[in-house]
Amino acid sequence: MQTNRISDQLPGSSSVEQEIHLRDYIRVLQKRKMTVFTFLAITFFTVVIVTFSSTPLYTATSQVLIEKNIGAGGLAGTRTYNYWDPDFLTTQFEIIRSDNVARRVVEKLQLDTRYKQYFLEDLDEESTSPFASFMQTIHGFLAGLFGSSDDAVEEEGTGGDDLMATVVPLTNAEIIASMIRANLSVEPIANTKTVYIFYTNKYPAMAKLVVDEVVQAYMDEMLEIKHSTSNYTLQWMTTKAAEERKKLEKSELALQRYMREHDLVTVENKLAVFPQKLAEFSRQLSAAQAEQKEYEALYAKIKSTGENYENIETIPVFSDNKVLQNLRDKVYTAEQKVKELSKKYGYKHPVMIQAKSEQNLLLKEQRFEINRIVESTKNAYDLAKSREKNLKKLLAESKTGMLDINERFMQYTIMKREVDLNRAIYDSLTSSIKTANVTEQSQDVKIWVIEKAELPMYPSSPRKRRNLALGLILGLFGGVGLAFFIEYLDNTVKNEEELERHFQLTVLGSVEEIKGKGETIESYLVNNPLSPLTESYRLIRSGLLLSSPDHPPRTLLVTSMAPKEGKTATTANLARILAQSEKTVLIIDCDMRRPRMHSLFSQPNLYGLSNYLTGDRQQTLVRTIPDEQISLIPAGSIPPNPAELLNSSAMQQLLEQMLETYDFVLLDSPPVQSVTDSLTLSRLVDGTVLVVRSGKTTYDTLDNGMKKMREVNAHLLGFVLNGYNKTSGDSGYYGYYDYYSKDA
Repeated sequence: MQTNRISDQLPGSSSVEQEIHLRDYIRVLQKRKMTVFTFLAITFFTVVIVTFSSTPLYTATSQVLIEKNIGAGGLAGTRTYNYWDPDFLTTQFEIIRSDNVARRVVEKLQLDTRYKQYFLEDLDEESTSPFASFMQTIHGFLAGLFGSSDDAVEEEGTGGDDLMATVVPLTNAEIIASMIRANLSVEPIANTKTVYIFYTNKYPAMAKLVVDEVVQAYMDEMLEIKHSTSNYTLQWMTTKAAEERKKLEKSELALQRYMREHDLVTVENKLAVFPQKLAEFSRQLSAAQAEQKEYEALYAKIKSTGENYENIETIPVFSDNKVLQNLRDKVYTAEQKVKELSKKYGYKHPVMIQAKSEQNLLLKEQRFEINRIVESTKNAYDLAKSREKNLKKLLAESKTGMLDINERFMQYTIMKREVDLNRAIYDSLTSSIKTANVTEQSQDVKIWVIEKAELPMYPSSPRKRRNLALGLILGLFGGVGLAFFIEYLDNTVKNEEELERHFQLTVLGSVEEIKGKGETIESYLVNNPLSPLTESYRLIRSGLLLSSPDHPPRTLLVTSMAPKEGKTATTANLARILAQSEKTVLIIDCDMRRPRMHSLFSQPNLYGLSNYLTGDRQQTLVRTIPDEQISLIPAGSIPPNPAELLNSSAMQQLLEQMLETYDFVLLDSPPVQSVTDSLTLSRLVDGTVLVVRSGKTTYDTLDNGMKKMREVNAHLLGFVLNGYNKTSGDSGYYGYYDYYSKDA
C-alpha cells in the first residue's frame, strides 16, 4: 500500500510527520457517503432518463476500397511511381462528406420530394416545441428593443433592406443535404486501403438506402472532378503549345542570323581548347611555384649555415648524397688510421705525414663536393624562378585569348539557351497533350465496393447497457472525486488525531452529537446516566483530574473560539460529572454579554456576578440547583463593561473565597474570538479547557485563538471535541460507544 507523508509545522514545535493509510481514505468515504451516493444517483438517473428518452437510431455500413490507380495512363514506355501520400485518404474522406456528394444523393433519391417527410418532420417538431417558441419570443423582443438602432442604420443609407434581400433561405434539398452530412462518417480500417462508410438515421431502410447511394455519388463526383480537370488542362495546354511554337521559331531564326553575322561556326571547338590550356598552365604554374618555394627554402637554409661544413652536412640534400656519404666514410677511416699511427710514430714520421696527407686530401674532396651541391642548388633555384615567370606569361596570354572568345560567345549562349528552353517547353506541352488525350477516360482513384450495406436490425444508439454501465462508473468515480474534493476544501476540525497533531495539545475527550428527536445535550446526562455520552464526559473528567502532576486543577475556565460551539453545555455536563464523584462543584456564569447558564438550570438572573462585582452584595450570590449537587452563580444584569469587571480584584477575591467552600469552580466565559473576557479570566484559573465543534470550528479560527491564548500565557489543559460524529471519526477511542449503547 502506497502512503504519503504529511508534515504540519506547529508554532514552537518541530515538524510532525504522519502516514496517510488506506483507512484514512475509507474514513473520508464513510463520512461523505451521502455525497457519493447523491452524485451517483443523480448521474445514473440522468443517464437512464436520457438513454430511455432518446430516439433509437440505426446505422448502415458499407465497406469500400479506395486506392490510387497507379499507371492509369496505360501508355507503353510510361513510367509511374508509387509514392506514399499521407493526405490521400484524408482528402478522399472529405470528398465523401462533401456537400456536392450529399446533394447528389438528395437529387438521385429524390429525398427533397419523394421522401421529404423522413427528414423534415424533425424540423417541424423542433419549430413547434416550447423551446423554439421561447427562442422566437426572445428574438422578437430583442428585435423590438433594438429596432431604433436598425432604423438609424437604414437612415444612414447602408442599404440594409437591399442587403437582406440578397439572403436566400435554404431550400429543402440543401437542408436535407446538410442533415445527411451531419450523420455521415468515414472510418479507415487499420493496415488496409479499405474504409467503412457509416450513415445513421432513425429509419433502418433509409439508412441503408442513403449509404449505398453515397458510395455511388462519391464515384460520380470523382469522375466529374477528373473530367473537368482534364478538359480544362487540355484546353490550356493546346493554347499554350501554339504560343510556345511561335516563340521557338522566332528564337531559332534569331540564333541562326547571329551565328552567320559573327562567324561563330568554329567557336565551340576553340572554346573546348582554351579551358584545357588554362587548366594545364594553372597546374604547371602551381607545381613550378611549389618547386620554387622548396628550392628557395633550401638555398636560404644553406646560406644561413655559412662556412660551417659540419652543419651543412645535416641538411637532407647533403646527408642523403651518396658521394658525400662515401667521402664521410673515407674521412672517418683516415681519422682512425691517424689515431692508430699516432700511438706508434711521431708527427714527423713519414708514415704519419703520409696518413695526414691522405686525410687532408679527403677533406678537400668532401668540401669540393659540398660546394658543388650548393652551386647546383642555387642553379636549380634560379631555374625554378625562371620557369615560374614563363608559365605566368603563358597563362596571361591564354586568358586574353579566352576573354576574346567569350565576348563573342556570350550572346550566342544566351540566344542558344532561349532556343533550348522554348524547345523543351514546346516538347513537354506536346507530350502532355498526347498523354492527356489517351488518359482522359481513365480514373486516378480506384474505388470498389467490397461490401454493400445491409438493413440494420438493431439500433446503434442509444446503447443502453453501455450507457448504464458508464453512468454507474462515472457516477461512482465522480462521487468519490467530489467527496475527496469537498474533504480537501473542508478546513474544519474533524477528529482527535488531527487536532492533537496540529496543536500538540491533548484532547481530553469527544462528545458525540445527539441525533434523537426531542433530546438536548443539556438534559441528556440527567435522563440517560448510563449512555455512551455520559461515559464520554467521565473520560473528560478523568483527563482533567490527571492533567496536572501535583494536584488536579480546581478552577477551570471553559471557553470556545466562536459562539454555538457548546461551551455552556460542556460546562454544565462537566459539573454534573464532577459532582457524581462526591465533590462540591460551583459554576460561575462569566458570560455577562449573552448569559445562558441560568436558563439551563431554570434559575432567575436578576442578581448575579455582575451585581456582586459592582459592589451590590446585599443578596445571596450562590444558588443551589435542586436534585443536583451543583451550585450556580448566574451572570446577573448585563453591565456596560464586562471585561473591566472580570479583570478586577473583586473577581480574584471571589474565586479565592469560593475555593474555601467548593472542590471545583467552573467558569463559563464568552468566546475567545469575540471579546477579551476569556483571555482575562485565563490568568485567574488553574487551567483552561477549549471546546471545539467538530465540523464547524476551522483551523484558521483555532490558530488565531490559540495565538491569543499563548500571548497571555494561559494554561491550556486540552480540547473537548464537541458534536463528534462517530460514523465519520476514528474507531480507536470510541469503540466503547457500541458497548455502552447496548447496556443503555
